[in-house]
Amino acid sequence: MKRPLFTRYFVPFLQWYALMILIAIGLDFLLHKLQLRSIGLYLGYAGTFTVAISFVYSLRKRKIITRGSPKKLLELHEYLSWAGSVMLLVHAGIHFNSILPWLAILMLLTAVASGLVGKFLLKNAREMLAEKKKYLIESGLSKEEAERKLFFDSITVDMMKNWRKAHIPITGSLLVLSLFHILSVMIFST
Repeated sequence: MKRPLFTRYFVPFLQWYALMILIAIGLDFLLHKLQLRSIGLYLGYAGTFTVAISFVYSLRKRKIITRGSPKKLLELHEYLSWAGSVMLLVHAGIHFNSILPWLAILMLLTAVASGLVGKFLLKNAREMLAEKKKYLIESGLSKEEAERKLFFDSITVDMMKNWRKAHIPITGSLLVLSLFHILSVMIFST
């Protein structure tokens, strides 16, 4: 029988999330060590551009554009958003001088987490649950026994079904906070 949902989906989710944060911390440390802190400013531009390009998938999904494979564009969205987030985290660094950028970074971390939920936790979870149930029934358990044995996996799948309801408003909040941050920098940096 296959591994439980937790190890099959949640562990890779944690690995990608932790890797993103560790790479950002490592790059930020390296830039400071090499006296190249100003590169972090430019990583803000690059990260914003990279994340913006990733939304071609959303345009394709909503049929605003008709070119490109939705599956390939989803993969591109996932990786560009992740890479852009690393750049934005390095751009943010560890600075406590303003609340608006910190709110934007908090929202960025939340948006990435909710996106990774869709990528790792929901992807194929229903099919895996059905396979497990079928396997248990074929191995002699009754339907009720199989459902009892898969109770926690069923709860996990039910909770994951609603991830997009959180991901879209979180991403919208990130956009608004980012725009306010960019505008405030343009207004107040003289």
